[in-house]
Amino acid sequence: MAKTYFVPLNEIRLEHIVINSRFIATLVPAFSIDEARAFIKRIKHEFADASHNVPAYIIGGGNTMTEYFSDDGEPSGTSGKPALAVLRGSGLGDAALVITRYFGGTLLGTGGLVKAYTESAQLVVNAVGRGRRVPVHVVRLAIPYNLLERVRLLLVRQHGEILGEDFGVEITMTMQLPVEIFNVFQNDLRELSAGRLQAEIIETRETIVSM
Repeated sequence: MAKTYFVPLNEIRLEHIVINSRFIATLVPAFSIDEARAFIKRIKHEFADASHNVPAYIIGGGNTMTEYFSDDGEPSGTSGKPALAVLRGSGLGDAALVITRYFGGTLLGTGGLVKAYTESAQLVVNAVGRGRRVPVHVVRLAIPYNLLERVRLLLVRQHGEILGEDFGVEITMTMQLPVEIFNVFQNDLRELSAGRLQAEIIETRETIVSM
């Protein structure tokens, strides 16, 4: 499994005005270069009449990252590079950002552009919800009706999530739990049921957990 790191939980868009120029920053989670490119294409289509659509992204995280930026017609080093610098310093991975600019008729100068694009990136980076990519087990568990609520509470306490419940002679629950606490959950199940209950692992994968 890959080393865990923070990722954006959702798409976010914020904007501000700098000396009549309108800056619109859009940040999304992106888990591949293809996803990041598709997002950039979408924003350029949405804001086709904008003066500039400046992209930056980091795919991966920790010690394994792919980075990209472009100034999209702004003076070299004044837009994409500072936007990427904000992403780097944010602790986020798997994140794509486009800062759209509508020119307001007043030149900002190179220093003004760097400041404006940096502030635009900081707005969304600071406001976005954060999650962590973690390995989880998807498990199946058959339980008697009289233990349903106690198992549900146990799952919440162990930061797990119910994926489905099938009500028959017994209740078959499908759930996911972080790999790192799965053994603790199993031990708690055994204590709860006098050794009768044990969850069966059916899949191991990565998912995003809210922080």
